[in-house]
Amino acid sequence: MPPSASATPAGEQLPARTAAVWAALDPLVAGGTPLRVLDVGGGSGTLAVPLARLGHQVTVVDPSADALATLRRRADTAGVGGNVHAVQGDGDRLHELPLGGTPGDYDLALCHAVLEVVDDPAVTLGEVARAVRSGGTVSVATANRAGAVLARALAGHPVEAQALLDDRDPAPGRSRPAARRFGPEDLLALVRDAGLEPGEWRGVSVVADLLGASSGADSDGVRRLELRLAEVSPYRDVAAGLHVLASRR
Repeated sequence: MPPSASATPAGEQLPARTAAVWAALDPLVAGGTPLRVLDVGGGSGTLAVPLARLGHQVTVVDPSADALATLRRRADTAGVGGNVHAVQGDGDRLHELPLGGTPGDYDLALCHAVLEVVDDPAVTLGEVARAVRSGGTVSVATANRAGAVLARALAGHPVEAQALLDDRDPAPGRSRPAARRFGPEDLLALVRDAGLEPGEWRGVSVVADLLGASSGADSDGVRRLELRLAEVSPYRDVAAGLHVLASRR
């Protein structure tokens, strides 16, 4: 049975490309019970502010002071400044940061678009996992290698697509390293090695990114389609991103 549309008001207001993520999170965050949430790499609060509006206490860790300043302004504007705690720092050094409360006692941790850019994904995910209580949940979202290959090919860049297919940097002359892409098995292996038990993985933005906002990518119809395709192969296999919920053992 396909996932239902997001039960949270916030989820309905977000782009179609994130519909599958919010549908997966809804059973955890829409029940009315306040949670302690850790958002690693949460930047300007795209996830943190909607969660705070649902009554959760959210700690956002991000290395960017500018992003955290935007987070504070966004949270204050939404009237949830008291529910959001901003901490400047890196995800691979969580144990050294003043997160507040008791480390290892978070109910839910978010690690979205982080493993692509950190020095060592295993170290970072291990830190995130240890911040969550036993039985708690870690939400991990990453870029999907297959989706990147397809997107570059459709954009008319076959050489870059071939490089991504071979897990090489599609633009080796750039000043900074390319972001990593993961396959589903790569992601699930990282999750298990971090001491987490993964659930079923899903695709994020199977068609929305390919359509583009100008083609109605945020329409209700595309959102409903994303929800149906997110857990069905072969469609999820070529999504732009991968998402999995995992529980702390």
